[in-house]
Amino acid sequence: MSTFLGYDLDHLRRHGALDTSREIAQQPAVWRRIARLAAESGAETDAFLKPLLERPDLRIVLTGAGTSAYVGDVLAPSLRRRLGRRVDAIATTDIVADPLACFAQAVPTLLVSFARSGDSPESVRATELANEVLTDCWHLVVTCNEHGRLATQHADPSAVHVVLLPEAANDRGFAMTSSFTGMVLAALLALGGVDEDLVERLAGAAEHVLATRPAAAAELAAHGFSRIVYLGSGTMHGVARESALKVLELTAGRAVGLAESALGFRHGPKSVLNEATLVVSYESNDPYTSQYDRDMAAELLEVLPARNLVTITGQPARHGAWLLPGVADMDDAALALPAVICAQLIALHFSLALGRTPDNPFPGGEVNRVVQGAIMHPLHP
Repeated sequence: MSTFLGYDLDHLRRHGALDTSREIAQQPAVWRRIARLAAESGAETDAFLKPLLERPDLRIVLTGAGTSAYVGDVLAPSLRRRLGRRVDAIATTDIVADPLACFAQAVPTLLVSFARSGDSPESVRATELANEVLTDCWHLVVTCNEHGRLATQHADPSAVHVVLLPEAANDRGFAMTSSFTGMVLAALLALGGVDEDLVERLAGAAEHVLATRPAAAAELAAHGFSRIVYLGSGTMHGVARESALKVLELTAGRAVGLAESALGFRHGPKSVLNEATLVVSYESNDPYTSQYDRDMAAELLEVLPARNLVTITGQPARHGAWLLPGVADMDDAALALPAVICAQLIALHFSLALGRTPDNPFPGGEVNRVVQGAIMHPLHP
């Protein structure tokens, strides 16, 4: 009988998990495809971005909603260092709610919009408000849906460039998996100096996780943890936020996810710890930052059983950790790609263990794949 991520295919089909499982497993192949597409369209992308990046006063704003906002959280620290300029991650939900605060400084701005469907109301409205509030604004749209409003509604090609991911990245399942890692990678290829060799190494690390960690994720789910805390510092804090959202979404809130930084966890959020709390700690590849991750892991082992703590790391010397091989020298924004697959596997297995249907955890429509119901109000009635 054929198995997939630790389950037979018929079990996944019967329990509403086949799409999500396939979309988690396909990510190495999708990344390779994104790298090839980026190489094919690189000259066009560079022609759009190069004149903008030569402007010393250019501000870059990374935006999206939900998981797409966390793409920006992951990328912003790395891009600040690489580009040597102001790069801010601001959710579309914040831009729409208070655009005059988000764009308080009337400086030339590149708005980088991330979206799986490009059809959520905030996605398009944020671009409209940026154009309305700012004098000089350009748009880089990174999306998985060529038919979405975000990809199709901008008419001025001199001010807009669309990076379209392969169709496979447009996840059919409720939760964003391939779309999240795909958009992170596409932006790194466009702005972050990532090359195809590095993508191949990332794909190899992800294939290792997919081959070796489903059983461990199933074992964690069998322990009956009702709370999962994801810890990450710097760039990895964005990964922690996305990871906490994944388990919350796929279990329909039956397992509560919380995200914090290693240092921030002591300042109140540590109150969540009890015998039913699983802590997953992402260890930074940065030697300075990782000291704080390791300090917190050691502190947690003084108050929790060892089975309640999982460390995910690219550093091979970390005994007992979930190792991401071959990525120890990478920037954390790249490390995020194979690292978050660990959280996707945990969320999938927790969802199935709790009797949920991962492809559609909310069959009653309480929460939707593409957000509905938000009314977009005019800035000046």
